[in-house]
Amino acid sequence: MTAGSPWFRTTNLPDEPEPQPLPAAQSGPGPLPDPVPPLHEAETAVYEAIPAPDAYQGVPRPQTPQEAYEAPPSAPYEPPATAPYAPEPPGPASYASEPDLTASYRPEPDLTASYRPEPAPAVSYEPDADDRTMALHTVDQAPAPLPGPGRAERRRAAKRKGRGTAPEPAAPAQTGAPLSRVEARRAARAAKDSVGVVLSRVVGELFITFGVVMLLFVTYQLWWTNVRAGQETDKAKQRIENSWSHEDRRPGAFEPGEGFAIMYIPKLDVVVPVAEGIDKNKVLDKGMVGHYAEGSLKTAMPADKQGNFAVAGHRNTHGEPFRYINRLEPGDPIVVETRDAYYTYEMASILPQTSPSNVAVIDPVPKGSGFTGPGRYITLTTCTPEFTSTYRMIVWGKLVEERPRSKGKPDALVG
Repeated sequence: MTAGSPWFRTTNLPDEPEPQPLPAAQSGPGPLPDPVPPLHEAETAVYEAIPAPDAYQGVPRPQTPQEAYEAPPSAPYEPPATAPYAPEPPGPASYASEPDLTASYRPEPDLTASYRPEPAPAVSYEPDADDRTMALHTVDQAPAPLPGPGRAERRRAAKRKGRGTAPEPAAPAQTGAPLSRVEARRAARAAKDSVGVVLSRVVGELFITFGVVMLLFVTYQLWWTNVRAGQETDKAKQRIENSWSHEDRRPGAFEPGEGFAIMYIPKLDVVVPVAEGIDKNKVLDKGMVGHYAEGSLKTAMPADKQGNFAVAGHRNTHGEPFRYINRLEPGDPIVVETRDAYYTYEMASILPQTSPSNVAVIDPVPKGSGFTGPGRYITLTTCTPEFTSTYRMIVWGKLVEERPRSKGKPDALVG
């Protein structure tokens, strides 16, 4: 088993060393050391062959020493061969005609190098020691230089130049730093409105307020006064009719403001009560027609056998019963209903304008009316022009029929 082993050789063995004499006896107590065995005996003792079963014992094959490894020779390094560069064939005819922009590209001068944007005010907030509020401060700070365009930007600029388009301007950077307290106070004072601006605002607000007040006043005069007057005249007519039905006495005079008759102007669709006196607050502003019955302006009643029954009424606002009396024509009826009878007058003439001091228009034989002698007349007076009281308009009429109420309404009201 050990015939070919480099460790177990039966031939060419080295000379065995001569046996060494035992060491001398030790002078002290203790066991003696064991004798040192020879070298080959120690190795054979350690590497003793282990017998194997007979069935597994084969023919021993001699072992040869292992040959040293030698690497195969390698060829020297050679770089791989590369084919020469050949440009790609051009595309369609419509694209082959485009010029090579990159071949003729010349970078434009860098305009941003000399650009210095104006300092933009920055905003900061600092507490104000006076009112403990946050004060707004601004400060001017030199902006940082802008970086030049990169390679991609230059290529885009070259393409735009070839197409004829202008380059896009670069947006300046906005930077800022807080102002000092003194500068912030100066900026706050500068931001305040001047005296002229404040004064103009005050004047504008006053004009607006005045306009609103005037609008409300006009609305009151032209609309609300007519509404209120309509309510008052309805009540006055109801009172007059009730007095005719439930009272038997026939007073010779009426109290100022007391209604005693009802006037009809069929052409103008007017039905209005007639009260004693021409007091503005008690009679005229309540939408009624007032009878001239005081002092030197006292005129006759419809039942009088001779005289001029003169009345006054508003042309605008407060019910405006006489607004359209200028549309009356000669022959148009004017009917006055009293407790006992209907008095029908026919319009005779009109005086478009006269002075308020011309009281002769309500005389028993009114001047300017065209009447030449005594008779039973009616006079309607009102203000003119419209919405003013500068002058007076006068309309005259003459009695043509007196019909008792017991006989029914006259033809002017029935028709």
